Amino acid sequence: MTKQLNKIYAIKTIALVAQEMGEDEDWLNEIIEEMEPEDGLIWVYGPDGKGTAAFSDFGVENLEDIIRERRHLKK
Repeated sequence: MTKQLNKIYAIKTIALVAQEMGEDEDWLNEIIEEMEPEDGLIWVYGPDGKGTAAFSDFGVENLEDIIRERRHLKK
């Protein structure tokens, strides 16, 4: 039996992704309600129990797709 290994070696927090994209972090937090772990969304928790959204590279790509779709629908 072959063991499946996680191939994600790094993730970016939603704060960093918002900064890199030039987007509002609060708006991105609304958008990610549509995303699932299969979409590259990962929740990271600290010792205080508070969590923050983070994304694999695949997750950032999916988030960009959702943003494009949202902006296209507004037109």
